[in-house]
Amino acid sequence: MTGISRIVVVALLAALASGCWTTKVYREPGTSSLPPSKPKQGVTTTVKRGDTLFAIASRNDIRVQDLAAWNGLSTPYTIYPGQKLRLYPVGKGGQASTTTKPPKTPATTQPATPPAPPKPAASDIKWRWPADGQLVGRYVSGEPTKQGIDIAGASGAPVRAAADGVVVYSGSGLVGYGELIIIKHNDQWLSAYGHNRNRLVNEGQLVRAGQQIAEMGRTGAPREMLHFEVRYNGKPVDPLLYLPKQ
Repeated sequence: MTGISRIVVVALLAALASGCWTTKVYREPGTSSLPPSKPKQGVTTTVKRGDTLFAIASRNDIRVQDLAAWNGLSTPYTIYPGQKLRLYPVGKGGQASTTTKPPKTPATTQPATPPAPPKPAASDIKWRWPADGQLVGRYVSGEPTKQGIDIAGASGAPVRAAADGVVVYSGSGLVGYGELIIIKHNDQWLSAYGHNRNRLVNEGQLVRAGQQIAEMGRTGAPREMLHFEVRYNGKPVDPLLYLPKQ
C-alpha cells in the first residue's frame, strides 16, 4: 500500500488541529539563488487545511529544505492539519546547528556501539483494532510507503474508530489513500483509515472507540483492505506498539 505520505494533497491534510490533513509533494528548486532562511526562534505554527510545506516556508521567509530539516521531515515532506511546525532549528540563538567532523579514530579502535533506538512515545489512549482480518502489511520506519499497517478483509466489512476522537478529515483528496478518514484523539495523537469503500462519518463528528466509521474497500489499493496509521505529533509510529496483542 502507499503510506500516508505524498504530502497532504489538498494539504490534507494539513490541518489536524484545525480539522483535516493534506498531502502534497513539493520539490524546492535549486537553492543557490534563494536568500538565507530567517528562523524565528521559539515560534511554531499549526498546519491548517490547505497548507503546504512550501506555502508555510514561503510566507515565513524560510527555505523549504530548512523548514523540513528543522522538523525532521523527509521527502515527500508530508504534513497534516493540526501538526505543529518549528520555524527555527533546534539550536541556540535560532541558528541552524552545525556539525563538526569527529576526530579520526585510530585504526586499532573498535567501532562505537550504535545508540539504542528511541523508546516509543507513551500513550494513555486505549487503542483497539480498527478492523477484523489478516495483517498483510507492517510498519517500516523511514519507508514512505509503509507508514502504517494493512489489514485485509471482505469488501464492506466494518471499519471502526480505534479510539474516541473527532473526525478531522473525511474525503478522497489524498492521492494513494482512496476514501480516507482521519480522527484526532488529542493534541498529540491521530489515526488514519484508508482505502474505504464507503465513509460513514463527516468532518467535525465525534466518534467513540469501536464505532463503525466506514466500510472496507479497495479504493486506491490492489485489494480489499484497510490501511491504518497512528501518528504522534504528526509523525508516523508503529501501530502494533499500541494496539492490543492478538
